[in-house]
Amino acid sequence: MNGFDVEEEQFSPVRELSKPQRRVLGVLIEKAYTVPESYPLTVKSLVAGCNQKSNRAPVTNYSEDQVVQAVEELRPLGLVAVVHTESGRTERYRHYARKRFPFTEPQLAIITELLLRGRQQLGELRARAGRMVPIESLADLKQEIEGLLEKGYVQVDGPLDRRGVEIDHNFHLPSENARLVSQTGSNISASATTHESEEGEPHPATPRAFSPAEEQKWEAAHQALQQEVAELRQTVSELQDNLAELRRSLGA
Repeated sequence: MNGFDVEEEQFSPVRELSKPQRRVLGVLIEKAYTVPESYPLTVKSLVAGCNQKSNRAPVTNYSEDQVVQAVEELRPLGLVAVVHTESGRTERYRHYARKRFPFTEPQLAIITELLLRGRQQLGELRARAGRMVPIESLADLKQEIEGLLEKGYVQVDGPLDRRGVEIDHNFHLPSENARLVSQTGSNISASATTHESEEGEPHPATPRAFSPAEEQKWEAAHQALQQEVAELRQTVSELQDNLAELRRSLGA
């Protein structure tokens, strides 16, 4: 029982999400793609996914209460629902992003990576989104981004053909002041040259010294390792859930 029917309910368009809401939604979409056997997610798995150190920026330390609150805020928006196991003992969570946004599968993967890591360059965005949905070339990536630009879901700091151009989602709250500004010469906006931590403290963006080809090579290797670690963490989380259910059934 999900608590609502996305097909029947009428929801307002979603254009703004808080940081916890973005992280929770991004994790649900990512895990549905990358570990479908463990999806929908338990609250413990969702917390672990939000706070994992790989493929997240900034790294967070959300409590279970904070994650559950974000879920409860996303439910009235038609973006998240609660489902139950056959035993009815463990609540799990799933997303409804496909029903709420007019995204292609590559566009959904692109938005997910932007929700999880913030603004990125084309090469790294293609490598990361490609973990979920194949994106064959940079030309294909640009075509998908252009579609998102037309609909107002992403922003860029220059033409997509410019080297080093960065892309970000457009779900920021107005108070975050996260608009990208077109870069010309040395005129680079503060929002385009710093990343903001979850506590709001800016720190310098990490410089990129590798060529695009080198970045993609190392990123692919790094992502493979990250995926292995994420799957191990997911397995441990599931084992913990199973152990807890066993204890409850034994009256421990």
